[in-house]
Amino acid sequence: MTAAIIVFPGSNCDRDTAVALEAASGRAPRLIWHRETALPKVDLIVIPGGFAYGDYLRAGAIAAHSPIMREVVARAHAGVPTLGICNGFQVLTETGLLPGVLTRNASLRFVCRDVHLRVEQTDSVFTCKYRPDQVLRIPVAHMDGNYIADDTTLQELEDHGQIALRYCDADGAATAEANPNGAQRNIAGLFNRRRNVLGLMPHPERAADPHHGGTDGRALFAGLVEMIAA
Repeated sequence: MTAAIIVFPGSNCDRDTAVALEAASGRAPRLIWHRETALPKVDLIVIPGGFAYGDYLRAGAIAAHSPIMREVVARAHAGVPTLGICNGFQVLTETGLLPGVLTRNASLRFVCRDVHLRVEQTDSVFTCKYRPDQVLRIPVAHMDGNYIADDTTLQELEDHGQIALRYCDADGAATAEANPNGAQRNIAGLFNRRRNVLGLMPHPERAADPHHGGTDGRALFAGLVEMIAA
């Protein structure tokens, strides 16, 4: 599997993501600077976490207009698996590849801690190594993770199985207390209709090595390698 990681000024999880991808695939991904206008032929595109352009205007708003994003959007529309983690999720909503918006946490505080997630859908290249309703423990670190969409969009997401992950408690209940940012319907991760694009606020690359305190994120990268190689 060949992968590209898009790097913006302010990205800070590009190296972590590269390490997780190389551990899963045996191949180092390409790091692509945001000013580039072309992508090599790759099997996977990742937009990593961080604070692209300092999150000025809105988180991800400026990054969505970087030159490379025209090619990222075109590749995603062509079916290339595209993953946005934290700031990357914000960028994906700003480009229109995913519906809705990510706004300031309901607490108005930066949240940095482990959370529990319930796997809602396993029929995708991203979640194929998980079980339905499996509860994961993966860290979050964000100020703008509060997912908001209008009622029609939220119902369409439910109807088409586009909600990938929900915040939950250790027993799998999607409660308000388990929601770290106020996201509607406890949405932590979201697919496009075709399920080749996934945005999620938690950081699976920070839960891919036992030395980091957990490995629940490792299966996401392993599943991508397995499905893309098939």
